[in-house]
Amino acid sequence: MTRSAALLSLVLALTTLFASGDPFPNNPHKFLKSSLIRRLESTTSSGSGRVYHAVDYGADPTGKNDSTDALMRAISDAFRPPDEGRFLISGIIDLGGAQLDLDGGAYLLSRPLRLPSSGGGNFKIHSGSLRASDDFPKDGYLIELQPTAHQSGPQFASSYEYVTLQNLLIDANYVAGGVLIVDSLRTTVDTCYITRFATDGVAVVGGHETYIHNTFLGQHITAGADPGERSFSGTAINIRGNDNAVTDVVIFSAAVGVMISGQANVLTGVHCYNKATGFGGTGIYLKSPGLTQTRILNCYLDYTGIVAEDPVQLLVSGTFFLGNAFVKLKSVNGVMKGVTIVDNMFSGDDSASGIVQLDESGGRFVTVERVVVERNDVSGMGDRATVGRGSVTGNGTSWAVDLSGVLLFPDKVRNVQYAVQVGRGGGIVGHAIKNVSGNVVVVESDAPVEATVHVLVDQS
Repeated sequence: MTRSAALLSLVLALTTLFASGDPFPNNPHKFLKSSLIRRLESTTSSGSGRVYHAVDYGADPTGKNDSTDALMRAISDAFRPPDEGRFLISGIIDLGGAQLDLDGGAYLLSRPLRLPSSGGGNFKIHSGSLRASDDFPKDGYLIELQPTAHQSGPQFASSYEYVTLQNLLIDANYVAGGVLIVDSLRTTVDTCYITRFATDGVAVVGGHETYIHNTFLGQHITAGADPGERSFSGTAINIRGNDNAVTDVVIFSAAVGVMISGQANVLTGVHCYNKATGFGGTGIYLKSPGLTQTRILNCYLDYTGIVAEDPVQLLVSGTFFLGNAFVKLKSVNGVMKGVTIVDNMFSGDDSASGIVQLDESGGRFVTVERVVVERNDVSGMGDRATVGRGSVTGNGTSWAVDLSGVLLFPDKVRNVQYAVQVGRGGGIVGHAIKNVSGNVVVVESDAPVEATVHVLVDQS
């Protein structure tokens, strides 16, 4: 009898045995029996499929015993190159869609699940829970894509490509980080729940095009107004690389929601209600002075705001800021270029906190070019913009329109348009702008007249 025929006979026998109900209702290994039947059926139908099941390697799905060695053996087998010898980007072996299936179990780890340093791609870990033991290394992460040496390629020095982490609960037990992704291409963290991290929930270092989406991250499992919020620490997502995307993600506790130290990253649909700004927290921190190139679109900053150091090519649009949350532009080397903050909503408690604020504690912004802040809907906060409009009515020869409460920069008016509307019975008088300083526009006439002066100024 061939191997396939034997396996098929075994499946039919087991299926018949359990078809009328479980003949061993008190058997503690019922989970293992049912998963065995599924895997045997899969084997007979798919033939050479590369799915590696955690329990087949002795991993404990109850989480009582350490499963690190068992899971590492499964990963090692999955990273054995298939016979075809295909490659993704040069130097990265195509593993053919190999999967580590956690089968819905919860597994205890005493050290990181580090993918083999030989590298590889087209691989997935999915469908289960991973929890750190109390003695887990404090500088480690539960899952690590961290090669010991770079693989050479024509474009990128990377060791992993198209690795997917999906449908995972990752519990770092307050002793470690969640996921570390180093020098990887096109990696995906999808539909995960990452919690109790001591350092980072997800850390991305180098590489290219990591996508984090449909994922929940929180150092503490809470739903807001947590009495311990002041002590929240760590960073939910820490990106030190270029061209990555964070989409449809909720960050419900951490000191910093998203930290970015790289170029050309995009955040869309991100909801941050981690540590509030009033307690020292930051929703999104752009720590790339002069190299920002970040787009923040359709996000929700919930009592915690955005900080951008020396922003260059920063776009913030379609985003909702609640609870006096604001955008802080922080001077490091005094550079601000190509900043656009438009079409957002800001809601506060009538404390007049500015929606966009300048932090020049490290030195003044000296180079300011192409900065546009306007068309924002503001309620209960102080509007700030690079475009200001105002008018004043009086009888005399001088009119002063003060726009210092609206304009973002204290003394950077670039363009002024004005009109003088003379009252009834007034004649034609000569008039001109006499002074623009401190965001106050002064218009004077050569003869007394009753008039209203309308002013439009632009700092962009």
